Amino acid sequence: MTKSIAAFQDEHGRITGWPSDRRRAHQLAILDYLTGLFEAGVSYDQGQVDQILADHSTVEDPTVLLRELVDGDYLATADGMYWRADARPGPRG
Repeated sequence: MTKSIAAFQDEHGRITGWPSDRRRAHQLAILDYLTGLFEAGVSYDQGQVDQILADHSTVEDPTVLLRELVDGDYLATADGMYWRADARPGPRG
Protein backbone atom coordinates (compact mmCIF):
# COMPACT_ATOMS: atom_id res chain seq x y z
CA MET A 1 0.00 0.00 0.00
CA THR A 2 1.50 3.32 -1.06
CA LYS A 3 1.08 6.14 1.41
CA SER A 4 0.09 9.58 0.21
CA ILE A 5 2.57 12.37 0.73
CA ALA A 6 -0.02 15.12 0.24
CA ALA A 7 -0.02 15.95 3.96
CA PHE A 8 3.68 16.76 3.62
CA GLN A 9 3.42 18.95 0.50
CA ASP A 10 2.43 22.55 -0.08
CA GLU A 11 0.19 23.79 -2.88
CA HIS A 12 3.19 23.71 -5.25
CA GLY A 13 4.02 20.08 -4.49
CA ARG A 14 7.11 20.90 -2.43
CA ILE A 15 7.91 18.74 0.59
CA THR A 16 7.28 20.82 3.70
CA GLY A 17 8.40 18.49 6.46
CA TRP A 18 9.89 15.15 7.33
CA PRO A 19 7.49 12.70 9.02
CA SER A 20 8.37 11.20 12.38
CA ASP A 21 9.86 7.71 12.53
CA ARG A 22 6.43 6.39 13.55
CA ARG A 23 5.28 7.31 10.05
CA ARG A 24 7.95 5.31 8.23
CA ALA A 25 5.59 4.47 5.34
CA HIS A 26 5.20 8.21 4.68
CA GLN A 27 8.97 8.68 4.85
CA LEU A 28 9.44 5.94 2.24
CA ALA A 29 6.79 7.49 0.00
CA ILE A 30 8.58 10.85 0.17
CA LEU A 31 11.91 9.18 -0.64
CA ASP A 32 10.31 7.49 -3.66
CA TYR A 33 8.97 10.86 -4.81
CA LEU A 34 12.34 12.58 -4.37
CA THR A 35 14.17 9.78 -6.16
CA GLY A 36 11.93 10.37 -9.15
CA LEU A 37 13.36 13.89 -9.43
CA PHE A 38 16.72 12.43 -10.46
CA GLU A 39 17.12 11.05 -13.95
CA ALA A 40 18.26 7.44 -14.19
CA GLY A 41 21.81 7.04 -15.47
CA VAL A 42 22.77 10.66 -14.82
CA SER A 43 25.31 11.78 -12.23
CA TYR A 44 24.87 15.00 -10.27
CA ASP A 45 27.36 17.07 -8.33
CA GLN A 46 26.64 18.36 -4.83
CA GLY A 47 25.38 21.72 -6.07
CA GLN A 48 22.93 20.12 -8.49
CA VAL A 49 21.59 17.79 -5.80
CA ASP A 50 21.22 20.69 -3.36
CA GLN A 51 19.37 22.72 -5.99
CA ILE A 52 16.96 19.89 -6.86
CA LEU A 53 16.14 19.35 -3.19
CA ALA A 54 15.78 23.11 -2.59
CA ASP A 55 13.46 23.45 -5.59
CA HIS A 56 11.21 20.63 -4.41
CA SER A 57 11.15 21.18 -0.66
CA THR A 58 10.77 23.88 1.93
CA VAL A 59 12.27 21.91 4.81
CA GLU A 60 14.57 23.93 7.01
CA ASP A 61 17.49 21.54 6.58
CA PRO A 62 17.40 19.74 3.19
CA THR A 63 20.53 17.80 4.13
CA VAL A 64 18.17 15.58 6.14
CA LEU A 65 16.51 14.60 2.87
CA LEU A 66 19.84 13.94 1.18
CA ARG A 67 21.07 11.84 4.09
CA GLU A 68 17.87 9.79 4.02
CA LEU A 69 18.18 9.30 0.24
CA VAL A 70 21.76 8.08 0.54
CA ASP A 71 21.31 6.03 3.74
CA GLY A 72 18.20 4.42 2.27
CA ASP A 73 20.06 3.44 -0.91
CA TYR A 74 17.88 5.63 -3.12
CA LEU A 75 20.90 7.66 -4.21
CA ALA A 76 24.47 6.41 -4.41
CA THR A 77 27.52 8.61 -4.04
CA ALA A 78 31.24 8.50 -4.75
CA ASP A 79 33.90 11.14 -5.35
CA GLY A 80 31.45 14.00 -4.73
CA MET A 81 28.93 12.77 -7.31
CA TYR A 82 25.44 11.36 -6.77
CA TRP A 83 23.20 9.18 -8.94
CA ARG A 84 20.11 7.05 -8.61
CA ALA A 85 21.20 3.84 -6.93
CA ASP A 86 19.02 1.83 -9.30
CA ALA A 87 20.80 3.20 -12.40
CA ARG A 88 24.54 3.82 -12.18
CA PRO A 89 25.68 6.38 -14.77
CA GLY A 90 27.91 5.37 -17.63
CA PRO A 91 31.34 6.82 -18.31
CA ARG A 92 31.52 10.48 -19.16
CA GLY A 93 32.57 11.17 -22.69
